[in-house]
Amino acid sequence: MKKNIFKLKKKQSKEIAENLQSKIKAGFKENNKEIKALPTYINPNKNVKDGKVLVLDLGGTNFRAAIIEFSKGKVIIHPENGLEKNLTKYMKDDSNPKKEFPADELFEKMADLISGLDLKGVTSIGYCFSYPAESMLNGDATLIKWTKGVNIPEMVGKATGKLLLDYLNKHKAIKAKTQFTSIKVINDTVASLFAGVSLPDYDSYIGLIVGTGTNMASFFHADKIKKLNVEYKEKGLIPVNLESGNFQPPHLTTIDKLVDAMSGSQGEQLFEKAISGFYLGKILKYVFPSDEVEENFDARKLTTIMNYPDIHKKKYVRVARWIYIRSAQLVASSLTGLILELVAQDKSIKKICLTAEGSLFWSEDKKGKDYNKLVLEELHKLLADFGHGDIHVDINRLEDANLIGSAIAALS
Repeated sequence: MKKNIFKLKKKQSKEIAENLQSKIKAGFKENNKEIKALPTYINPNKNVKDGKVLVLDLGGTNFRAAIIEFSKGKVIIHPENGLEKNLTKYMKDDSNPKKEFPADELFEKMADLISGLDLKGVTSIGYCFSYPAESMLNGDATLIKWTKGVNIPEMVGKATGKLLLDYLNKHKAIKAKTQFTSIKVINDTVASLFAGVSLPDYDSYIGLIVGTGTNMASFFHADKIKKLNVEYKEKGLIPVNLESGNFQPPHLTTIDKLVDAMSGSQGEQLFEKAISGFYLGKILKYVFPSDEVEENFDARKLTTIMNYPDIHKKKYVRVARWIYIRSAQLVASSLTGLILELVAQDKSIKKICLTAEGSLFWSEDKKGKDYNKLVLEELHKLLADFGHGDIHVDINRLEDANLIGSAIAALS
């Protein structure tokens, strides 16, 4: 491939941003739209001083558990960084994306890790669940669908937190230590958003994930979200999980269409398939279909090609960087679309805190610009092009943001 079909022109980037903004507005009005815009019925306590909770983080296929203690406003994690287990073989099969797995098998592996913690005096759970789910008024969430190659059908449409809570309270090793009385379930993007609110002096906050998958979340005015549960009576701002990975942007390529066609989930998560770590390697693979590119090729391996060009084919290095840069540009366009909507609701917004998580977002390009810098530069250019050059966005990387945000949810 000699021509860079992945290069986005300024006009295209602006059209993508405007397209996303219009679809965010549509998602505020009705359910089951392209941008789901799922309200989270938990208002985060920005000033948690004291409390102790169990926090769980179910990511792409990694599971982490820890006890988080707030003491006079300071956060202590027990044990440091928590306990972690890879659940890939229990949750997904890359060679057979439609393969089904039983829920109890997943819960048992989660319980094994949780039982290794000191649960004395802990009765509340903050659960970071990184899959599309609709928030419930009681703080639980109903699973809408699995993504990222996971397929556990019996959990779809069910209250995710209650399923796990009931299982843990019956588990022999855990039952001997405690009984859990409550669980709050939030998306990983909302967890990042909640962690960010601990940073003061910002007009607005955004949570962003660009790793195995991708998503964005922010706070919007409740009166602009017409589909809110009629029993929700709070006024002011409400956190919204956009589920932006399902965005279907204009200006995708024939390669993107091929990746989608071969994915086993045709027509879904098109934005995610164009930018996220799970799919970037697949894009490269379909550019060179006749070459021997390994089957399980992800963003980490793609950046390795970029960072060590002397040991890889020149054509691989060149196209890998095109794909990497386009991914960052698409993320910047999506953030621009989100900010356009935030400013449309509140023209006083000038300083925004962006809490970003995900291995791809914080990846390095040793021969060029790192991913996060590409995103920030493109974002500020686009905002200026839209007449918002006075808006400043700070990108923050908070250690253990998912755990801290989930703990804040449990204590809110």
